[in-house]
This record gives sequence, C-alpha cells and structure tokens, in this order.
Amino acid sequence: MDNPKIIINIGRQIGSGGRAIAKRLAEEFGCTFYDKELLNLAAKESGFSEKFFEQNDEKKGFLKSLFHVHVPLLGENNFYKNNFSQENLYLFQSDAIRKAAQEGNSVFVGRTADYVLRDYKNTVNIFITASMDQRIQRICKRCDCDRATARKYINHQDDNRASYYNYYTGKHWGHSESYDLCINSSLLGIDATAGFIADFIRKRFNLPCNHKLGNQSND
Repeated sequence: MDNPKIIINIGRQIGSGGRAIAKRLAEEFGCTFYDKELLNLAAKESGFSEKFFEQNDEKKGFLKSLFHVHVPLLGENNFYKNNFSQENLYLFQSDAIRKAAQEGNSVFVGRTADYVLRDYKNTVNIFITASMDQRIQRICKRCDCDRATARKYINHQDDNRASYYNYYTGKHWGHSESYDLCINSSLLGIDATAGFIADFIRKRFNLPCNHKLGNQSND
C-alpha cells in the first residue's frame, strides 16, 4: 500500500474551533480536507443515501433512527436485507476513509479516522478542546440560540461523539492517551493554535519550516 506523505486526524469538542483549525492545517500542508465529505464517499461505497449517513453522523445508535427514515433513503441496492447493521454502516464509512487516505495527503475530522488509519504511516492524531464559555459563545453565534440551549446542545453532541468513538475504538474520546497531542484552543486562539500544531507536525515528520500559520489574527 502506498501511504500518503502525511495524514492528520483531528478530534474535537463541539464549539472548540476544531474544524476551522483542521481546514487551516489542510491548506498549510496541501492536504485534501475531509469532514462531511466522508458521508458522501460512504454513501457511494454502501449504496445508502447520503441523507441517512447525515442523520446518523458520529452517533453509535445507527439503527435507532431507522424507524424515522423512509425506505427510499436506503437506496436501490437493497443493502438493508443483509448489510443493514450498525457495524456494517461503520465499516462502509471506514472503507471510505481508507480509500480517501490512499489518494494523498489528507486531513480527517472526527469519525474515528485516527483508529481506522492506525496502521498507516505518517499519521498524527490531534484533539482540540476549548473553554466551555468560548464553546457556548461559538454555538450561540452558529445556531442563533441562547446560552442555555447552546450548553445543552454541546453536552448532547459531545456525549454522542464520545459514545461513538469509545464504542468503535476501545479507546477514550478526548483522553490524552488516545492522541499524539491534545490542545486547548482558548489559550492561543484559532490561528495561533493551528500554527502551534503545524510546528508540532513539522517536527514530528522533519518537514521544512516554511509556514504561513501562527502570524495571523485570531478569531
């Protein structure tokens, strides 16, 4: 297997700025960026509708939503007859991640990509956290909601992500032993955090220091 030069896997708390940091890293290292794009790839891999993957994104209980989904969302290949299970849906997505990683330099956001690609060379696994206050502020702005609603949303989404990650990987979502680097984006801000991680990655892989990150204004 020809592994790409570099694979960056980003785990993140809701509202931590993890996706924005991942995008900056993708631009910095010339990587293809994969977040929800993986859902489309998994849909093509499985024959299921992309909408079905969207409704169950990073949730352990895939089958819980079956009774809220119309049959046409399952596609025309009738995979549900023998392949419709929580584990097989996860396998479809995992296959999509591996195929994407083989295409070249990649940044993956969430979806246990660090575990799926654990045997690939030149991977680095990062987890992004932030203070609850900043996370609430971001979710209030993103979802146009009050602080109480934002906090409830954050707790619910983080619980989903932790349950999903822990179930499929046997590791602990957000715990330092599961990653190469854990960092609080509240301390430096989005751009400087991305710059810090970029420097870490360069040292990890002995890459030249010709970066643009770290000198920009923060969010």
